[in-house]
Amino acid sequence: MLMRTDPFRELDRLAQQVFDAARPAAMAMDAYRSGDDFVVHFDLPGIDPESIELDVERNVLSVRAERTSPAPEGAETLVAERPTGTFTRQLFLGETLDTERINASYDAGVLTLRIPVAEQAKPRRIPISGGSGPRQLSG
Repeated sequence: MLMRTDPFRELDRLAQQVFDAARPAAMAMDAYRSGDDFVVHFDLPGIDPESIELDVERNVLSVRAERTSPAPEGAETLVAERPTGTFTRQLFLGETLDTERINASYDAGVLTLRIPVAEQAKPRRIPISGGSGPRQLSG
């Protein structure tokens, strides 16, 4: 249903550390199924909710957010360990998810998405029709 690994995430992280690249950074994520929903949590501490963009095109969900430095312009920065800039993540969604009804919320630095399972993908019981009732044996 969801891509469980992002093969380029570690490569992006290493490139950013080594080259201090201006490439968008990946964001940490947890995903699980709960009932008829897939739930995805993204860690985005210190992000202004207005800077978060969610887009769905075909079966690809893209999340983009931006964190700016909290220091005012002209301030002398002594320590800057928290990453700033653009953070992105893409999820490849299965055909069984209803991308028209995604619910997104942001609380305490965590973006939570609830993606419902499409009705046609939910398990259902199929009734079995029988004969015309009990049969009598002739003897």
